[in-house]
Amino acid sequence: MNQQEIKQLETELWDSANSLRANSKLTAAEYKDPVLGLILLRYAQNRYDQAKGQIEANIPDGPRGKRAPTKEDFLAAGAMMLPEKSQFDYLADLPESESLDEGINNAMKLIEEAYPDLLGVLPKNYQEFDEDLLRELIRVFNKDSVKKIKGDVFGRIYEFFLMKFSMDGAGAQEGGEFFTPPSLVQLIVNMIKPDHGIIYDPACGSGGMFVQTSHFIEEQELDKGQGASVNSKITCYGSELKSNNHRLAKMNLAIHGIEGKIIESNSFYSDPHALVGKCDFVMANPPFNVKKVDKNKDYVKTDVRLFKDIGIPKADNGNYLWVQYFYHYLNDQGRAGFVMPSSATDAGNTEKNIRQKLVETGAVDCIVSVGNNFFYTRSLPCHVWLLDKGKRKENKGKILMIDARNTFRVVTNTINDYSPGQLTNFNAIMESYRNDETAIASAQTIHNQEAISLAKDIANEINGLRKECKTILAAPNADDFKGDKPNLNFSSISGELDERLSVADDSDFDTCQTWSERFNQPIETLFTLIEQYQSESDKALADCKLQAKVIKESPSITAEDKAAKAQSSKKNAQLKKQFDANSRLLKSLNAALNVHKALLKQEFADYKQRIKDWESLRENFPNDQYQDIEGLCKIVSREEVEENDYSLTPGRYVGYSVQVDDDFDYEKRMKSIKSELLNLQQSSNELMNLIQGTQL
Repeated sequence: MNQQEIKQLETELWDSANSLRANSKLTAAEYKDPVLGLILLRYAQNRYDQAKGQIEANIPDGPRGKRAPTKEDFLAAGAMMLPEKSQFDYLADLPESESLDEGINNAMKLIEEAYPDLLGVLPKNYQEFDEDLLRELIRVFNKDSVKKIKGDVFGRIYEFFLMKFSMDGAGAQEGGEFFTPPSLVQLIVNMIKPDHGIIYDPACGSGGMFVQTSHFIEEQELDKGQGASVNSKITCYGSELKSNNHRLAKMNLAIHGIEGKIIESNSFYSDPHALVGKCDFVMANPPFNVKKVDKNKDYVKTDVRLFKDIGIPKADNGNYLWVQYFYHYLNDQGRAGFVMPSSATDAGNTEKNIRQKLVETGAVDCIVSVGNNFFYTRSLPCHVWLLDKGKRKENKGKILMIDARNTFRVVTNTINDYSPGQLTNFNAIMESYRNDETAIASAQTIHNQEAISLAKDIANEINGLRKECKTILAAPNADDFKGDKPNLNFSSISGELDERLSVADDSDFDTCQTWSERFNQPIETLFTLIEQYQSESDKALADCKLQAKVIKESPSITAEDKAAKAQSSKKNAQLKKQFDANSRLLKSLNAALNVHKALLKQEFADYKQRIKDWESLRENFPNDQYQDIEGLCKIVSREEVEENDYSLTPGRYVGYSVQVDDDFDYEKRMKSIKSELLNLQQSSNELMNLIQGTQL
């Protein structure tokens, strides 16, 4: 299953599940956990089925035949040994005479009894759901397309649902803190590279940092041609204050096959894993600006996670408590990546003293400014802090400043993220700063390979569309179509793309400019062709409906002329059959075009974004070597930071450059702003007249 097919399945499942919720009395928060529980149950069934055959085949014959598979056999295969009544198939086949909500609650209880680590974690409140809603949800997650998918795809689906629930505000009364947007997590993982040892997140939410770490390790092992399991490389520890988030994290780790110890606790007043000085990597997105931390508690006063000579910050928020925790958890070679509110990089008083102390340790490695609209429930900008206690000697007195406020991809009107290509560029800048002279050239290679891969996906999608249209037009019932059949032969476009992809390894093909020149035109031609056909098709469908209506409303022939009446009725029936046949064919073609067009547009948007990110890297670093770029990045010395009152705000150092977005219609936006201004002025005048009239 390729990336676009996974995206399509994610969207299809979410749309189905969300539409069911919209027609119920449940809020998004009430709906979230039970739905995620069903995804876990479906995943467990898939893993069980995949592992069972393999386990049975590997059990040796004994004197009395093969022994029965055990729980340990399934654990070794990365699966749960599901009791029969916990299996999704059992629940899907329950007769309507039996209570489905009781069946699901019992399935969850049986799993918790068999696996104590999940005790109290799985949702068991399905009695609050309408019976019909539950059966429809079971049907949604029991489709053939879902039964066939494997664990890694299920992890993607679980993460996608978590993200969508976060965007919809489910459980977001406290800032949506159960979920950190994937692109920010990916930025942190890429920059600190958590590939071994102890990983700790003391504010772990739903466990997203651990999940992205597992993806990172899997990709690394794949690149090396190795297959070491994630659990053999890292040990995960997490702390989480909120009970619901604690359950989400445990479910998230279970669905990804990650072993980890997650404890429900308040990190301000406890250190449940006793990991000070032991962590290879610390990652976190802690709650911002937490007020009313009780700093008079003995535990806080004597906390070994604080700098002894400064310790407790005077400000009434927990930001600089977190910063000190992250630093002190690290071992001598440890790295940390965490998110902080923008105010933290310039905070004064004792917070400035703590920041100065941190800078003087030499552990501050990089600060990244992140723009607005990256979080789903708040729009404020933030900073990503990166610490490294094991920095090379030549970098000990340096800090990399990256101002990424003007680098982002627009997802919706209120949500931004980083594209894969932008993350590749940030990583190249970071590795160049760490003295890897091949990092930027390697990023160029990644861009080229990804562009080729995306181009091939698009070519395959066009070929799929071509075959589907050909099948529809060649179907037996298509013979009833009267008139000229639509010309939907995309062979010339497919041939053109195939020809261009066949030379993808040529030296002149390794530039983004060549990609744009060779590839964009045929795709734009295809979209024009589809839009043109659909416009003509809509007119033809409207004509079919109109003519059918005319036939239906035509004046009846008098009974005296029975032969003429019969002949007219026969003719009208034939015409109606023709119009119905035309309409069916046109609708089938339109449906196929709409599905493929949506996928093609997404694939093409991803392709164009990749080319844009590639061009940005080439323009900023034309010699494939790091250099300070005004408005983007600068390597600063400790002396320069001292001169700026120990500010860690990248914008102070990198300067400012005007960013012009070639894809943005500035003229149209200016007209829109002027129109809005005129409307506001008119409203202001009307209000002023009303006030003056009242005074008179």
